[in-house]
Amino acid sequence: MKVLFVTPEIAPWVKTGGLGDVAGALPLALREAGVDVQVLTPYYPALRTAFPDATKIAALDGFGHLSDSDLRRVVAPDGVPLWLLDCPGYYHRPGSPYLGPEGHDWLDNHLRFGLLSRVAAWFGSEENFLDWKPDVIHGHDWQAAMAPAYLKLQPGGRARSLVTIHNLAFQGLFGAATLHELGLPASAWSIDGVEFFGHLSFLKAGLRFADAITTVSPNYASEIQTEAEGMGMAGLLGQRADVLTGILNGIDTVAWNPAQDRHLAATYDAANLTAKALNRTALQRELGLVEHGDVPVLGMVSRLTQQKGVDLIPRISHALAELPVQLAVLGTGERALEEALARLSREHPGQFVVRIGFDEGLAHRIEAGADIFLMPSRFEPCGLNQMYSLRYGTPPVVRATGGLADTVDDEITGFTFTQPTSEALLAAIWRAVSAWHDKARWRRIQASGMERDFSWAEPARRYAQIYASL
Repeated sequence: MKVLFVTPEIAPWVKTGGLGDVAGALPLALREAGVDVQVLTPYYPALRTAFPDATKIAALDGFGHLSDSDLRRVVAPDGVPLWLLDCPGYYHRPGSPYLGPEGHDWLDNHLRFGLLSRVAAWFGSEENFLDWKPDVIHGHDWQAAMAPAYLKLQPGGRARSLVTIHNLAFQGLFGAATLHELGLPASAWSIDGVEFFGHLSFLKAGLRFADAITTVSPNYASEIQTEAEGMGMAGLLGQRADVLTGILNGIDTVAWNPAQDRHLAATYDAANLTAKALNRTALQRELGLVEHGDVPVLGMVSRLTQQKGVDLIPRISHALAELPVQLAVLGTGERALEEALARLSREHPGQFVVRIGFDEGLAHRIEAGADIFLMPSRFEPCGLNQMYSLRYGTPPVVRATGGLADTVDDEITGFTFTQPTSEALLAAIWRAVSAWHDKARWRRIQASGMERDFSWAEPARRYAQIYASL
């Protein structure tokens, strides 16, 4: 099978979250499973730097109001072929792939990702004059979700299509005039088309017109069909439930492996957990925490947003200080939450430390050096850090939502709570700390988590089954 993987970001070059990690890891796993996957992504500055000599394969005339572009091709170091969509006016911009320097969406994002979707559809149409023609177009999130609409609404033969929802909250909403700019027929502006409460929605277009839909955990697939979690699209997702599948993401088990992690003070595995204590001491020393051996260290690596439940932490800070525990937080996000967490560092020096920003090495060291990991998300389509934590013998405390509920078993591999409140979070932390003080029990919980297989092999097999069914 030939599959075109269409993504607005791809690790390690362009990444804002879990989507970038998936795009960087899943294609290789699929190729190892026998699927001819090739990736289409914009030729951003980071990719220009990484692949300055990418071969120009084709020049594509503009599609209506969408700009002319070139297709370049290169094979990534892991062997995955990349199709780089070269349109400097759209993609040669610094920083985030979605936001301008002031932190606001680029005003022409509908054109930038309309072109990505339209070129993806071109690959799957009779217009494609290349030697390589995909059987399936697999688009990720709203930025690639218009591809199935183009495939269905344009004349000519077509590939089949699959859209993966990584986060239903991001829907690609634009004004009604966008319909004309994207070259879509007037008939597409309807409740059964791309219209969504007076806006054009890229994501709705994908959910309406794709031949199959996936999302990144089984539990999230169920949640988004409810009014509470459906973000206005529960009805449509319910109608399409027969083609909606939840497939849990994997993790990069090479980069996230405590037995060979170059970021750590000492490597370890399930059979040698005593070495994990060396990472705990090293983390305390690095962050300026008091080097206690009898007080558990709570770790958190996260976007500092309400979605992630970060606002629950300051509300229980005094109770945590008295429990007692130490706290190490790394992340960046909403300014008010950054400031609230920074205050905790000042109020509890040597006990709570917050680092604003992102540091890949420190993220690994917190996963290894903490005793307990916190993920109190209000919603979490899949989540990766809880899987890193399980692999690193750092039992997580998570809210039982989305992929967190699918990956963490209460008091077996970690600790879960249901209500998104500070009181419920504190109760779960208290249970975790009590278990930590029972060393034999704690070792059993650590070992249970470390035994779990979170590689990409099983997700790749499931995706390959869907491609074959299409």
